[in-house]
Amino acid sequence: MLRTASMLTRFEYRLAERLLEAPWLTRSSRKQRLTMHLFRRCARAGHVDALSRYGTMLFHRGASPQDKAAGARFVIRAAEAGDPHAQFQAGCIYERGCAQFVRREDRAVTWYARAAEAGHEEAVRRLAQAYRHGELGLPRDTDRAGDWEQRLHAHAFQLEGMVAVTH
Repeated sequence: MLRTASMLTRFEYRLAERLLEAPWLTRSSRKQRLTMHLFRRCARAGHVDALSRYGTMLFHRGASPQDKAAGARFVIRAAEAGDPHAQFQAGCIYERGCAQFVRREDRAVTWYARAAEAGHEEAVRRLAQAYRHGELGLPRDTDRAGDWEQRLHAHAFQLEGMVAVTH
């Protein structure tokens, strides 16, 4: 039974992704409600990608402070489960703060660093910027900024190599 529920959750998540990306009925409120309903079901079932995506959508597009807070909780759960995009979003949440999550630069740096270590490019850029300008409670440190920027360039070079091999 548990395996079936897991398969159903994966199917619903894929369906929600396809609906979100589908070019038809882009302004349909019915399509948007169905997509959000599917993402919500999957997130509540603990699907990590759904926690991340639905949480991010709620946090950024939620109509009420309660929606934003619920979105932040979903994102934090996905970040704790190891999702790099959610880790980056958790850094953003703690950098800006919201209803249930007060602004905490130390936690923002921690989440950005976890995402950056997992290869999340925006997190690497944010850390490099923070060290370069002395933001997020970090000291100005051009050497550390350069180290993060070097990782970004090394990652881009590695990706270019992978593309060249596949062609």
